[in-house]
Amino acid sequence: MAARSYGQYSGVTRAVELIGERWALLIVRDLLVGPRRYGELAEGLPRIPSNILATRLKELQAAGVIRRAPRSRVVVYELTPYGRELEPVVLALGAWGFKALGPPEDEQTVSGESMIFDLRTAFRPEAAAALPTTAYATTVGSADLLIRVDGDVLDVRRGGGPVDLAFDAGRNVHRLLAGDLDPERAIAQGDVTVLHGRGELLGRFVRTFHLAA
Repeated sequence: MAARSYGQYSGVTRAVELIGERWALLIVRDLLVGPRRYGELAEGLPRIPSNILATRLKELQAAGVIRRAPRSRVVVYELTPYGRELEPVVLALGAWGFKALGPPEDEQTVSGESMIFDLRTAFRPEAAAALPTTAYATTVGSADLLIRVDGDVLDVRRGGGPVDLAFDAGRNVHRLLAGDLDPERAIAQGDVTVLHGRGELLGRFVRTFHLAA
């Protein structure tokens, strides 16, 4: 059951009733990255009160959007097939919302899950298809991200592995995605630090990932 009813018979209305409560869509976003334990969801959404997280999870379960599943002696939350249908919706919302983003404020954090989803949003398969297979690594907060682009296929996840370019952009990573930083100048000025590999590949990264502000 939805937490609230708007008293209107409409597909959009019903969708908002199911996923429009505060924090619900961010929980869906993080589960689109992969199944999560309760504690992992709480860690990725550090400002969510525990009672609200528990309530939203129950509501999303009741709506058939997520389910609890046993995994190696622990219980995780994962999206149902119905819930996974939200992926293109959330990707489109992310691209739309990026246009209204200003510079990050000091108290704002970037989680590994939110960055993974932003990279999915920014991915340009038509540009990547013409480029050689490339693997990148970067760190966002406490999360090490491995980004592999093979033609028009993107695989981005937490973890490590062999890469062609490892870089640290800190809070400038979204400026790269927005095209606000020239790759060569960013490296020269210290806005981006090359940790391993060929720095010129940062230009390929920028061509592959772009969010229009």
